[in-house]
Amino acid sequence: MVETTAIRGRLLSFRQAPAGPGDSASYRYIEDGLLLAEDGRIAAVGPHAELAGRLPAGVAVAHHPDALILPGFIDTHIHLPQTQVIASYGARLLDWLETYTFPEEQRYADPEHAARNARFFLEELFRNGTTTAVAYGSVHPASVEALFAEAERAGAGMIAGKVMMDRNAPAALTDSAGRGYEESKALIRRWHGRGRQRYAVTPRFAITSTEAQLEAAGALLREHGDVFLQTHLSENAEEIATVRRLFPAARDYTDVYDRYGLLGPRSLFGHCIHLSEEEQRRLSESGSVAVFCPTSNLFIGSGLFDLASLRRPERPVRVALATDVGGGTSFSMLRTAAEAYKVLQLGRQNLPALAAFDLMTRGNAAALGMEGEIGMMEPGRWADLVVLDPRATAAMEHRMETVAGDLEEELFILMTLGDDRAVRQTYVRGRPVL
Repeated sequence: MVETTAIRGRLLSFRQAPAGPGDSASYRYIEDGLLLAEDGRIAAVGPHAELAGRLPAGVAVAHHPDALILPGFIDTHIHLPQTQVIASYGARLLDWLETYTFPEEQRYADPEHAARNARFFLEELFRNGTTTAVAYGSVHPASVEALFAEAERAGAGMIAGKVMMDRNAPAALTDSAGRGYEESKALIRRWHGRGRQRYAVTPRFAITSTEAQLEAAGALLREHGDVFLQTHLSENAEEIATVRRLFPAARDYTDVYDRYGLLGPRSLFGHCIHLSEEEQRRLSESGSVAVFCPTSNLFIGSGLFDLASLRRPERPVRVALATDVGGGTSFSMLRTAAEAYKVLQLGRQNLPALAAFDLMTRGNAAALGMEGEIGMMEPGRWADLVVLDPRATAAMEHRMETVAGDLEEELFILMTLGDDRAVRQTYVRGRPVL
């Protein structure tokens, strides 16, 4: 028997990247819309007056008349084992890893600890309107097993991988080139393509992987052509100098990964702050994705993302947006977009509200090559949705008194003043999860 879900309200979904403020052709907005889902996938979207007659008898309609309904948010870079080191005081990147992250990640050797924290992780994503995330596990396969198992139970789709590290980390957190390869391969066989779950080969970054391990990561990509690759690139000046010492034959940081076949359209590189012209050109040629993590870049003091440079028309680099918890300080993509706006303002650039909400939904789905599955309210996509309340706080309600029906101004208020309190409901496969 077909399971039918009906959700009514103000529907907003992007069709393409906005050219700038006022680009109404980039999105579809229905003031009183109805979304019908069958067995978790969107079956129809349109004005309520046109679709109400298609409702099967007995199907209740979830009505959100004063809220704004969008595709669920997508977070393209986040660390499962760092949920309990978020908001850790006073360190630069490498010190922060050694002082807070590495000790915490050692606790994920315990499958019960991993399972408990995977449940919290998923619940916190949903509470913030995020329905898909690209997540780093710890070096322990159990960390990824736990996340995939929880996501499968919830009906959500996650992209995740166990971290590969065979040097410059505590012994309890290191594998080897061979073990990292075998454990990753086993996880790919067990989880990649199982329902909605997808695997990401995950060398943490060049500092913690030998040449042999990077070669093993490249072998996994060659052997499994539709898996993802996630790692870090050019986040911090000290990090870049360390990579230069460890890989003296490489032209630059990006070249380290390029030598082992790690660049490509399914490769996600977190941060990408301090890239040379040549590195940007190579990322562009390979179709790789630069992931903008504004809150962690500010919190750890790494630098300012240069979106304008990456989007130069002669060699554009694909860009995604992410929270990077726990260097990032919020699970909320709304808070993340607010910080992205400020980072770009400091660089005399700009992030209009339309562009921000497109990035959080359709844009991030496109960066993952998954726009046919998520990120848009179109038939055939999963019915993963977020319901946003633009009057969630007293300050937001007070500010909304002046909006007078201006959609872009309403989005900007949600983006700059909103957080988890603005998320009224999150739907995964058409089912409420809050």
